Amino acid sequence: MAEIERETMEYDVVIVGAGPAGLSAAIRLKQLDADLEVVVLEKGSEVGAHILSGAVLDPCGLDALIPDWKEKGAPLNTEVKEDNFYMLGEAGEIRVPNLPMPPLMNNHGNYIVSMGNVCRWMAEQAEELGVEIFPGMSCSELVYGDKGEVKGVVAGVFGLEEDGSYGPNTEPGMELHGKYVFLSEGVRGSLSKEVIAKYDLQAGKDVQKYGVGMKEIWEIDPAKHKEGTVTHTMGWPLNSNAGGGSFIYHLENNQVYVGFVVHLNYKNPHLYPYMEFQRFKHHPMVAELLEGGKRVAYGARAITEGGYQSMPKLVAPGVALLGCSAGMVNVPRIKGNHNAMLSGKSAAEAAYAAIQADRSGDELPEYEAAVRDGDIGKDLKKVRNVKPMWSKWGLLPSLALGGLDMWTNTLFGLSLFGTLKHGKNDAESTEEASKHKEIDYPKPDGVLSFDRLTNVSFAATNHEESQPCHLRLADPNLPISTNLPKFNEPAQRYCPAGVYEVVEKDGKPEFVVNFQNCVHCKTCDIKDPSQNITWTTPQGGDGPNYPNM
Repeated sequence: MAEIERETMEYDVVIVGAGPAGLSAAIRLKQLDADLEVVVLEKGSEVGAHILSGAVLDPCGLDALIPDWKEKGAPLNTEVKEDNFYMLGEAGEIRVPNLPMPPLMNNHGNYIVSMGNVCRWMAEQAEELGVEIFPGMSCSELVYGDKGEVKGVVAGVFGLEEDGSYGPNTEPGMELHGKYVFLSEGVRGSLSKEVIAKYDLQAGKDVQKYGVGMKEIWEIDPAKHKEGTVTHTMGWPLNSNAGGGSFIYHLENNQVYVGFVVHLNYKNPHLYPYMEFQRFKHHPMVAELLEGGKRVAYGARAITEGGYQSMPKLVAPGVALLGCSAGMVNVPRIKGNHNAMLSGKSAAEAAYAAIQADRSGDELPEYEAAVRDGDIGKDLKKVRNVKPMWSKWGLLPSLALGGLDMWTNTLFGLSLFGTLKHGKNDAESTEEASKHKEIDYPKPDGVLSFDRLTNVSFAATNHEESQPCHLRLADPNLPISTNLPKFNEPAQRYCPAGVYEVVEKDGKPEFVVNFQNCVHCKTCDIKDPSQNITWTTPQGGDGPNYPNM
């Protein structure tokens, strides 16, 4: 690769990813010094294209970054009016009262938003301040300096040959160098994964944990729509098979976000997270809401769930991990966007101070301290035991003990349990197929529930077919030689986009990777029991194109 010549562009700070963390960092840098050269690189075709996020947003991050966001027209239009929690059985539900829940679980004062639209608005604010934003620019490589520091990224490589080599029509992209590089790629980003491994940033920390979140946007009967209502459920259909639950958020225009999360530490390789989501919509409470409506979008994304004890070290020479690249989701609240914004702000302040002191390419310990000792650390520390309790003891005990733990942390700043460990990572949690019964899933009816390929068409995902497959197998034979006999090849089921198939060819099973279907959720990179699959970034602009709504 040394013979490849690329144009080089120099910046003060290079930011990878135009999500809430990256955009917050860019905005804060320019607020601090309008003369700083700041660039944001986004792999989606436009800012927000890869964010199908019906979220409940705690505005504390936005309050800290842009206090007059209301006057500036931020798209926070639907304030939460009603908060519901239900425990589901197959035929009914039990309302969990709000009163015994700790205050941090209260959603009043929060907003139901499209994070895609929030990020589009934040990009406008950043550009008004002079930030350069380049969408459709995948960052495929890190650039290292003479001292082993991260000094930049390679972006905008197009037209590789199918085998990944450079051909006559390849555009080699450019190198963008910065005094500091911020990685805000979201969950399980490929560059972040490289940095964590290279600098051993996970040393002394617990394993990271994940869930897969699937989501549909529905337009429903106006008579059933209750703008501002937030509903969360637990229990059926997962029951004891896996941890997880659902959310239903009523936003404006008779739309609802219907989402389902499955924790990826499930043991049974026969489990089919996507079909659990589809089955969930046939629960009487959910079916009654959706009947007569129509689904208008679908998407999926991995979610970091390890929390406080699983966050890696956040800095290495020349580079910092922001937001979900480091895992800042508050699991019981199902919220991470506020922490992503706060992390971007803190990273910007640390980089600004370093640049003012004529530093570059070194670590930013001030950022690490601001996250762990500040609002983000306090937010995550209160709930650090909820996820491991759920994994170790199951749903009902974790509800009681987790609630108690959140209360003692809130009132007294201490836990009766200390800090619990997560144990195995999610790939290691998968047990052999022979230890578990297969699960019989009902066929989708095409009205409330849908097959994967039909739903993937509502993600508007697209990948240039002549490019190399961005889902790389360390051993192409392993899915059939090992994963199929041992685990019934769970890639056929854990992928929410139908990327992986086992087909019969000439009387023998063959593993097929339909990378064109990929919605960039990263589940395969996380859950494959043999850790044989590595998700890498495809060329810029490829992937889902979620609607601007």
